[in-house]
Amino acid sequence: MNIALIAHDSKKELMVQFCIAYCGILSRHNLCATSTTGKMIAEATGLHIQRYLAGSQGGAQQIASRISCNEIDMLLFFRDSLSPKPHEPNDMNLLRLCDMHNIPFATNIASAEILIHGLERGDLDWRDIVRN
Repeated sequence: MNIALIAHDSKKELMVQFCIAYCGILSRHNLCATSTTGKMIAEATGLHIQRYLAGSQGGAQQIASRISCNEIDMLLFFRDSLSPKPHEPNDMNLLRLCDMHNIPFATNIASAEILIHGLERGDLDWRDIVRN
């Protein structure tokens, strides 16, 4: 499964801690991330992560492009909803694309844990049903 990881600056450490906690599960999948998030996760966990540009420099759009081409199966996007971001319209476009392409996404640690546990149990094999 191809999993994309994105985190706003104030949520990057939370994403790192999440990835440390679920490293065993994540290691069995293909991971990609925006630049700094990917670097921090890789350094903390040793996970192999394909890194794109920083989110504010187009990394989120690069991941959005992969979603549009059905190359991403899950998005974990830890958002800081309290601080407005200049590139927030791009963030909403990313989530809209997930909705359009039936890509499960989590925007906080609680929903990410639900998805990761479902992934571990094998509950998320919807790809063969939805995408055919």
